[in-house]
Amino acid sequence: MNEYDIKINQEVQEWKRRLQKRSSILSRVSKRAQTKVNEMIPEKVHQVVTESMKGLVKATLVGSDFTTKKGRSEGLSLAEMDAEMGKKLETFRKTAMLEGAGTGAGGILWGLADFPLLLTIKMKFLFEAAAIYGLDTSKYEERLFLLYIFQLAFSSDDTRRETLEIIEHWDEEKERLRELDWRQFQQEYRDYIDFVKMLQLVPGIGLVVGAVANYRLLDQLGETAMNAFRLRILKNPT
Repeated sequence: MNEYDIKINQEVQEWKRRLQKRSSILSRVSKRAQTKVNEMIPEKVHQVVTESMKGLVKATLVGSDFTTKKGRSEGLSLAEMDAEMGKKLETFRKTAMLEGAGTGAGGILWGLADFPLLLTIKMKFLFEAAAIYGLDTSKYEERLFLLYIFQLAFSSDDTRRETLEIIEHWDEEKERLRELDWRQFQQEYRDYIDFVKMLQLVPGIGLVVGAVANYRLLDQLGETAMNAFRLRILKNPT
């Protein structure tokens, strides 16, 4: 392990410690309130939303895999991969920011369109990032890994800790996990972003809120993805 890898390993360990800490009081109160609301929603509605989210994500996965150039990491060191990742993240942050500003400026109707558009941007980013770090996303297990990265980035305390365990021990877990818990996936994601995205629907402030929120959400996904990929590479050096 060279000097850069040692430094990054320390960063990854610090990232793991931060993920295992409790969220702020505001976040925990908000999650409890959202859980109460979810309990009042009829089961049939939950089923419809889950299937809709599942269909949207799967369609996005197919499109993202088809349009992502593979094999770009061959011969690159971890330092070079990280540098490429930084450039890619900046591009996608700007894209998400412009998308959020555009839909936020349009008020309620355009704001509602932000959900599938932003989800598509996030998934495409994950595929591009995976290519940089040498993952073969034509394999089902690697696409599943990307979905767990997504869940790790946007979930509550308990789910975040469980998902981190799965990612950290992926070589063992991938044999056990053949399908994502789509109900948990969509509910955690919606609960996580609901408050911010609701503000985006308010005329007058939607443009600013949409731009800033989307930028930060991509930034969070980028940090999560980078460290998840680093974790795998450091555990399985070539």
